[in-house]
Amino acid sequence: REKMVSPPYQTDHEDANGQFECNWDYNDALVTADRHSLFKFTVKSLAEKRGLRATFMPKPFTNLTGNGCHVHLTLHDDKTDQNLFKGPNQDGLGAELLSDKGRYFVGGLLAHAPALCAISNPTVNSYKRISAPVTASGATWAPASITWAGNNRSHMLRIPDFPRVEFRLPDMSANPYLLPAAIMAAGMDGVDNEIDPGPPCDNDAHSAGENEKKSANEVKLPANLLDALRALEDDGVLRSGLGSEVVSAFLKLKNNQWREYCGHLTEWEKETTLDC
Repeated sequence: REKMVSPPYQTDHEDANGQFECNWDYNDALVTADRHSLFKFTVKSLAEKRGLRATFMPKPFTNLTGNGCHVHLTLHDDKTDQNLFKGPNQDGLGAELLSDKGRYFVGGLLAHAPALCAISNPTVNSYKRISAPVTASGATWAPASITWAGNNRSHMLRIPDFPRVEFRLPDMSANPYLLPAAIMAAGMDGVDNEIDPGPPCDNDAHSAGENEKKSANEVKLPANLLDALRALEDDGVLRSGLGSEVVSAFLKLKNNQWREYCGHLTEWEKETTLDC
């Protein structure tokens, strides 16, 4: 740990077998992206050296929780380094702590979530983690809908009891550099256009009970990679923020991957359709 340029400050065993959560100190987007990239390379290299294989695959086991890449976000004044998400009311909890800019940033993330999904969850397997059924532990810890809440881990956006935003949608297959760029483009569109996120949710989004309260404006996340790619193709804000050439190249690559996946005949299809 001490030899690492950016050592994690916390590591603990997570929900699934052999699954670990690692956290490192916050920094600006580029430094964090470099750390993200170095961390994955280091973990894979150390595992390979010992004859093992480390995976960051979003959903390697159907009955166990998947691997996320939760991003904690704050927006700072370039000159004073003031946290612009910090509102005047610091006596409340969760969403009550956010400034107007913080709320508008949340609004931008919600408004562009379908398109963001293509960047934050860019593989076919990513959508086996999103909206996954309850696992062996009784939880999934992955969002299913485009919602936000206070200190509630069952929603896509969580506002802990500190003025920051936790974006719980991304997984570890995301490009470490495209991800923060897309988040910034979506969030700043919310700030620039004062997009109101609406009231935060207070329900357990993972509950399947019929009597569980649902948000009136709850919208489901894309069901698969193709849906997310189509949303990205139609999102002018992300295309402008990331660059049209980048988005076009990304869409071409990922659409080819989707077509390759669709051309693969699975055992499930044979078992369920062979005797139709």
